[in-house]
Amino acid sequence: MKNKIIIESLSMDLLRIALGYHRGSDKMAKRFVTEAIKRIEEIDMRDIKPYFANNLKKLKKLLLNDDKKRVSEDTLMYSTICKNYSKHFC
Repeated sequence: MKNKIIIESLSMDLLRIALGYHRGSDKMAKRFVTEAIKRIEEIDMRDIKPYFANNLKKLKKLLLNDDKKRVSEDTLMYSTICKNYSKHFC
């Protein structure tokens, strides 16, 4: 149950990152990048499926990328992946 809330919150943080970069609000997006990284570290990796743990590792690396357009597009995708995972597996 704890992971469900964290993953849902991560999904919202990722959506805010995507919207922030899309709107040109880099300061807001960077703030939520920090929050997203914290949330990824809060997740108990033993209680999630291996493919999702793999996605989280890729996501963490993506969040540290400097290409804002790429981060914006990919965080939108990962937001949906997190939302779907929390609905079906948590």
